[in-house]
Amino acid sequence: MVLADTQLTSPVRGRLIALAALLLAAVNLRLAVTSVGPVLSEIRAGLGMSSTMAGLLMSVPVVCFATVGLAAPRLAHRFGTARVIVTGLAVLAVGLAIRPYTAGTVPFLLASVVSLAGIAVVNVLLPVIVKQHFPGRVGTMTGLYSVALNVGATGAAAATVPLTGAFGGDWRLGLACWAVLAVVALPAWLPLARERATADTDDQNPAPVRVTRHPVAWALALYFGLQSTSAYVIIGWLPQIYRDAGLSAETAGLLFAGTSLLGVPLGLALSSLAGRVRSQSWIALTLGLFGIAGYAGLWWSPATLPWLWAVLLGVVNTAFPLVLTMIALRGSTPATVVRLSAFAQGVGYLLAIPGPILIGVLHDRTGGWRVPLALMIALMIPQIIAGWQAGRDRRV
Repeated sequence: MVLADTQLTSPVRGRLIALAALLLAAVNLRLAVTSVGPVLSEIRAGLGMSSTMAGLLMSVPVVCFATVGLAAPRLAHRFGTARVIVTGLAVLAVGLAIRPYTAGTVPFLLASVVSLAGIAVVNVLLPVIVKQHFPGRVGTMTGLYSVALNVGATGAAAATVPLTGAFGGDWRLGLACWAVLAVVALPAWLPLARERATADTDDQNPAPVRVTRHPVAWALALYFGLQSTSAYVIIGWLPQIYRDAGLSAETAGLLFAGTSLLGVPLGLALSSLAGRVRSQSWIALTLGLFGIAGYAGLWWSPATLPWLWAVLLGVVNTAFPLVLTMIALRGSTPATVVRLSAFAQGVGYLLAIPGPILIGVLHDRTGGWRVPLALMIALMIPQIIAGWQAGRDRRV
């Protein structure tokens, strides 16, 4: 009887440990990025950072996610998925702890690269953990860790300034304290790291799938890139668009926060729905239509119905948890999922690098936001097409 109880509870305990580890890791996936913006003025003053270097700092996350993440499949194959995630979280913690105390702009930038390199491999590998431990609940689990990611990102953006104030105005401590969350996440991963799951390797699959040959992989990469472009344009430029339309800085900040917070409940619900249906094409189409409406509203008059445009853009931002769910669903095995995740995120982030920069250039050249916003409306069309193809019920 005791043996039977153990056999029943052990898998449940294992899933609970995996869930806790998944959520704790996800909380850390954006705070290294979102904690910088609120104290960027203090960072620049403290380090003597130029505007050019500040712009470079803002572009580092996407570059790291695009390049370092591509190494994740090889690392997971050699050492095991959970072990690589543990290492990634440890690297993140070290980078966050030392970054504020570097002695200049270039060392600060290099320490940021260290932090973001740790995030990049974890980014790619979390969908594999979902596939391994929750194969029947891919959508729900992806939604949960997307929510945790949003909570971490929003929390870091909102709390860095108050924390800096609590530390007597020391922005270095205000930034360094976020390393604690990465350290807290580590113990939950240790039980998973002790066991190297057979799904981490291709030992039973002597002919690994070449995802680059599959149209599904390219559709996922294109969809990931286009939704990332939209997301980073919203992150980088939406408050300025509202301010240029005559709204106050406080109102613009609230509107931007609304787009982020909306993604918490919507991302969870959408991922759960996506995991229960055979095809996600109609979901991608619907999100794209919301994006067209939101950008069109900004193009027409940002200040007329600002909350409506913010809500519409908050909805289209849930394309991120959708594409993560599709990556996990399209791969037939965990080994394939890790390749799909690395390819889609690596290529996708590379595609997303020029977007926010191009929007800024178009704004400078035209002196307004109508041409940049017209471009964003146009980009929703290929995003819808790529999402439709990526959402079809096929496996790699």
